[in-house]
Amino acid sequence: MRELVTLQVGSFANFVGSHFWNFQDELNGLAEDPYADPVFKNQSLNMDVLYRSGETHQGTLTYTPRLVSVDLQGSLGSMSSRGTLYDEGSSASSNILTWGGNVSTHAAEPHKKNLFLQSLYGEEQENSLTFENGVTGGENPRTEIHDRDKVESLENGVQYWTDFSKVEYHPQSLYELSGLWVDPQKFDNYGIGRESLSGGLQGEEISERLRFFVEECDHIQGFQFIVDDSGGFSPLAVDVLESIADEYTNAPVLLYAVRGPGSSVDPRSQKQRVSRKLHDAVSFSRLSSLCKLIVPVGLPSLSRSKASTFLWINDEKPYHCSAAYAATLHSLSLPFRMEPLGPTADSSYASGAVTVNEVVEILSGQTRQNMVAILDAAMPAPSLIGNQVEQTLLRHLQPLTPEIAKDIEDLQSVESISVHGALGPGGDAWK
Repeated sequence: MRELVTLQVGSFANFVGSHFWNFQDELNGLAEDPYADPVFKNQSLNMDVLYRSGETHQGTLTYTPRLVSVDLQGSLGSMSSRGTLYDEGSSASSNILTWGGNVSTHAAEPHKKNLFLQSLYGEEQENSLTFENGVTGGENPRTEIHDRDKVESLENGVQYWTDFSKVEYHPQSLYELSGLWVDPQKFDNYGIGRESLSGGLQGEEISERLRFFVEECDHIQGFQFIVDDSGGFSPLAVDVLESIADEYTNAPVLLYAVRGPGSSVDPRSQKQRVSRKLHDAVSFSRLSSLCKLIVPVGLPSLSRSKASTFLWINDEKPYHCSAAYAATLHSLSLPFRMEPLGPTADSSYASGAVTVNEVVEILSGQTRQNMVAILDAAMPAPSLIGNQVEQTLLRHLQPLTPEIAKDIEDLQSVESISVHGALGPGGDAWK
């Protein structure tokens, strides 16, 4: 097995990542569902590439993402930075031996779970009760939450990326930038990010968490790095990338630089416009120099683009836009966790296994040494039935990378295409 380690740095990167891991959670559930379509039980898809198996101190087996997520302090909403699987509670002792003066405690009310998270918690409690006590029927012990109310809470009540996360995380996965007293609205350029992070130990702490996951790997194939590069998180991502380059020289980094529609709003003053241009230039230059391949993702208005022709998107809601980008990254990552098929294997559901390094080699080109790739998507995937499959597929693809020149053909360009969920001959779904 060739493992992948995922990093998510910044607010919008974590919104994208939250959807991404929800997709993986659904795949895991469908693979165990005896009534699910056989395509979800495909043995060639190895989820261990993205996940790690573990065990709590109580002996409970766990299956959690091989992930390091970084965001500002207070960005986890109702979720603890230690997750829930390994929640051992906080220390009750508050004795301060080096201070003889008065001590005051300022505590804020914890962020309440929305109806979606409450329903998940209720289902987990109910399943646990059924398993432990052998309950097979009878009265439902929890208050029923209707699907319509859950959808409403997600449509209008998502403030944090954890508000719609279904996934259980390892304690080493979630890292908050503690002590960084910066208004998120002002944490918006490379210089402010560098100044705010200078002198701190955040980079070392993140590297330690990353090292925890990497050292568990038998044969790491690379890093999947998602960064919100629209503001002050760029210099932090640069520090992490430099650490990866020093410690894991042979492990390629596939970097997705994601931005929400709000980051593309034109600044009002000339000074702000110049600052924005400088940030974009410095951020892109530094990030692209430290990875094998960088893929810019994020249109100024996803809702008005051709990529969302069949989607209902509200640009003002990160919950919406991030879902579309996450769906694309999910499809792109499928070949990284597929097992190579032998000559006698059944390839009716999936084929085309490649590693991160192989995709990077394909897209970078042996002579051109490209460092930047364009991301195109067609959602939903067009049907692959007929005599002009290639033309049909290419006609439906629309860029999710901003500022792409249209109707210009590069005869020397190279492509890697993942087809996921398209109808093929006989009505079978392809991966």
